[in-house]
Amino acid sequence: MVLAALGEVIDSELGLDIVSLGLVYDVDGSDDGIVVTYTLTSPGCPLGEQIAAEIVAAAGSVPGAGRVRPRLVFSPPWSPEMVDEDARFALGY
Repeated sequence: MVLAALGEVIDSELGLDIVSLGLVYDVDGSDDGIVVTYTLTSPGCPLGEQIAAEIVAAAGSVPGAGRVRPRLVFSPPWSPEMVDEDARFALGY
């Protein structure tokens, strides 16, 4: 359910959701809430704060989610090979 909710978070530069783009690396749920480990297309991505806020809102909308903590990482670095097949088609890969 959390991954489906995160599929509503759009990277507005590319016009695709962060799950299809391969930006979400892990979703870990516990009694303490949810940690969403994710990356950006580049360390200097101007949408970083916006995407983090949208991750919190989307994952937090799932019933019983509790506290949502976005965890930004750059290892492994994102690459176009991480994009799913439908998104690759949309991007022209």
